[in-house]
Amino acid sequence: MEIFKCFHFSLLLATFSVFFLAVSAMDPYSDALLSLKSELVEDEDSLRDWVVVPSGGNSTGKSNACCSWSGIMCDKDSKIVTSIDLSMKKLGGVMSGKQFSIFTKLEYLNLSYNFFSGQLPVEIFNLTSLRSLDISRNNFSGHFPGGISSLKNLLVLDAFSNSFSGPLPAELSELENLKVLNLAGSYFKGPIPSEYGSFRSLEFIHLAGNLLSGKLPPELGNLKTVTHMEIGYNSYQGSIPSELGNMSELRYLDIAGANLSGPIPEHLSNLTNLQSLYLFRNQLTGSIPSEFSKIKSLTDLDLSDNLISGPIPESFSELENMRLLSLMYNDMNGTVPEGIAQLPNLETLLIWNNYFSGSLPQSLGKNSNLMWVDVSTNNFIGSIPPDICRRGVLYKLILFSNRFSGSLSPSLSNCSSLVRLRLEDNLFTGNIPLKFRHLPDISYVDLSRNKFLGGIPSDISQAIKLTYFNVSNNPLLGGTIPAKTWSLPLLQNFSASSCGILGNLPPFESCRSVSSIELDRNNLFGTISFAVSNCKNLENIKLSNNNLSGPIPEQLASIPVLGVVDLSHNNFNGPIPAKFSTCSSLQLLNVSFNDISGSIPKGELFRFMDNSAFIGNPELCGAPLRPCSDSVGIFGSKGTWKLTSVVLLCAGLLIFLVAALAFGIVYFRRGVKSQWKMISFVGLPQFTAKDVLTSFNTTESRGVAATPSPSVSKAVLPTGIPVLVKKIGWEKRNIKAVSEFIARLGNARHKNLIRLLGFCYNQNLAYILYDYLPNGNLAEKIGMKRDWAAKFRIVIGIAKGLCFLHHDCYPAIPHGDLKSSNVVFDENMEPHLAEFGLKHVLNLSKGSSPATTSSWEPAESNEAMKEEFYADVNKFGEMIVEILTNGRLTNAAASIHSKPREVLLREICDENDVSSASSLQEIKMVLEVALLCTRSKSTDRPSMGDALKLLSGSMPPEDHKY
Repeated sequence: MEIFKCFHFSLLLATFSVFFLAVSAMDPYSDALLSLKSELVEDEDSLRDWVVVPSGGNSTGKSNACCSWSGIMCDKDSKIVTSIDLSMKKLGGVMSGKQFSIFTKLEYLNLSYNFFSGQLPVEIFNLTSLRSLDISRNNFSGHFPGGISSLKNLLVLDAFSNSFSGPLPAELSELENLKVLNLAGSYFKGPIPSEYGSFRSLEFIHLAGNLLSGKLPPELGNLKTVTHMEIGYNSYQGSIPSELGNMSELRYLDIAGANLSGPIPEHLSNLTNLQSLYLFRNQLTGSIPSEFSKIKSLTDLDLSDNLISGPIPESFSELENMRLLSLMYNDMNGTVPEGIAQLPNLETLLIWNNYFSGSLPQSLGKNSNLMWVDVSTNNFIGSIPPDICRRGVLYKLILFSNRFSGSLSPSLSNCSSLVRLRLEDNLFTGNIPLKFRHLPDISYVDLSRNKFLGGIPSDISQAIKLTYFNVSNNPLLGGTIPAKTWSLPLLQNFSASSCGILGNLPPFESCRSVSSIELDRNNLFGTISFAVSNCKNLENIKLSNNNLSGPIPEQLASIPVLGVVDLSHNNFNGPIPAKFSTCSSLQLLNVSFNDISGSIPKGELFRFMDNSAFIGNPELCGAPLRPCSDSVGIFGSKGTWKLTSVVLLCAGLLIFLVAALAFGIVYFRRGVKSQWKMISFVGLPQFTAKDVLTSFNTTESRGVAATPSPSVSKAVLPTGIPVLVKKIGWEKRNIKAVSEFIARLGNARHKNLIRLLGFCYNQNLAYILYDYLPNGNLAEKIGMKRDWAAKFRIVIGIAKGLCFLHHDCYPAIPHGDLKSSNVVFDENMEPHLAEFGLKHVLNLSKGSSPATTSSWEPAESNEAMKEEFYADVNKFGEMIVEILTNGRLTNAAASIHSKPREVLLREICDENDVSSASSLQEIKMVLEVALLCTRSKSTDRPSMGDALKLLSGSMPPEDHKY
């Protein structure tokens, strides 16, 4: 019986084995796909229906099970798999490729928008029936494998946005039927193969955003069938080959950001089918060929950010299809031809930052749907064209930093489409004609530095989308601040300094969105309402040089993010509210030149502030001013104390003179060579030099001479306070200059700067003492995974520290050595800039540093120092990229400009936890700032002030004019 059971079981097992072998043998496609699935990583089980369910077996002539699976298409008889589409299924892993041998009739293979990595399987090139191969937006790496020339039927090869390296595959040129070639957004190196000029059927070629170099091959001019060519965002050498003018079918040509030089070839005017030409961000020189007027089909021309000179060709008036004309950031001059205003399709005119002069064509806007005009930073004169908003679609009008004059056109009052209006730094006069009730979408208005009259329009409270309003430096503006100004629901920045404004401050009943109020140098009177506590987002309030009075409201100190309060040169009285001592965000409270009395609140915050913030108040005392004393002294009444103090003063002077004489004799005998001095700044107890030196390594403290060195060590002072110590050597003749500069660094106080506590020195050496912060530096932590909010906080903190050095110190201080190891963290992981100004300390110690500037004013400051500020901005941009990529990209200025922004953005989003649309917008903005800060031409970079505005969202990137 047992033998029978065993035999029966064996028979059943054999039967099932034969059955499954039969299924497998009869459905090789399903087996291959299941094998492929076993190699993949699925985040969302997107291939859950890839399962073979036996239904009585399969036989020749019946359909294959896989033909009903997601992403799989078969022929009409469901016998042969013709298409595999695994796009956007969040699949990852490394494919072996062994499964592809069975798909001999496969025509379409789409693996795009996934996370595949490793080498591209060479077995794919055995699919000789393939017509389309899409592997875009993955992470395939290594050299592009050989063998693709066997795909003779291939029409489309899309490998966009991967991590391929090495040279471009030259054998692609053997694919005679290829129509679409996209190898953009990887790390291909070397030149474009000259063989790429021999494609016979190619219509679309995209090689942008790699690391390509060398000269552009003139053979590309042989591509007579290509209609779309993008080969920019690389780093070529040389000029644009004139042979590209032979590409007779070309409609779209983009060679932007490619390091090209030389003139624009006139021969490009033979591209009579061309619609879009993008050559921006190169080093092109010479003038624009007037022959371009032959390209009648041209709609978009962007030659911005080059070194192009000369005028706009008069013949451009013949380009009636022109929609976009962008010539900004060049060295062009002359006037804008009247014919430009006659172009019927012109929508965008961007010619800012050139040397254009004369008046704008007075019919500009009359004949086309003009949407965006930016002519800022030129030498234009005259008035705004009266019909500039005639078609009612103008949403950006940016004219600042010219010499426009006269009254504003009343037509702007009814330009309901207007979103951004920037007219600052001109000579406009008359009343401000804006009727905000007719401007429902206006969000940004800057009319500062003009000669306007008649006050701020009274209906400003009806501009419900207004976020930024600036009329500062219109000395004769006058009027009052409209009553409901602070109630605007989106208002963040309101600036009306130096405008001769009268009256009271409007009530603060509703001001939740306001972050900055600047009303200094006016004629305001009255008090600050207690309701100011409603301004929960207020970071900056400047009311200096007015006639305000009354007490400083304690409610002002309760605002959680308040950073800067300037109430100087008013008539405020009473004490400084003690609550300010617990205001953790406060950086500056300036109450100088008022009638403030009592004692300055105690606490570190006020000890770190300079005494200039409190002077001019005779009844005010306490650190950093004179100590406070009681009304009755230890010797009796005030009158008695005055007499006693005179006697004590005389006695003290006598004792001091005797002691000084004795000390001088001893000092002379011992010699000055070994004498150490200690200079302490706010924040360090008054130790002697001896106390400090005994805390250091004794061999270092006795040195007679040393080479300037950035060596750093940790020391513990006698009371147990840990400090960081930098040692430098100097020459006797440079001691005064160096010590004065170090003193200036010591007075630079900001929550994102490390505190300089003091320095100890003799004639040969100096030890500079800094706060010791316990949480390490950015270089040590750059690879740590952080959420986006933490990264953004670090970027903002670094920007604020640099902005303070560049703009709020007087004279301004360049950092000089900005890098991740010089960003240190406190106990709250707040970033602090370390070693700021140390480069100049070292240079001064050798007598080789240029004079520092008094402000960040590129037109006026010392050229060498100006470059130092630009270098800081560049380093800041590179540090942003380092933070965004967790340290993967360092010193990445060249590489980030060589990639399309969408590629960079995708990579960065992959490396960060983008959990919301707001996070994505912040990442886009931060990346945009990095790109601006790392521009190759230093004068094209933003100031740190503007970079911080961009990061904080108060200035969109298209308006960064410096």
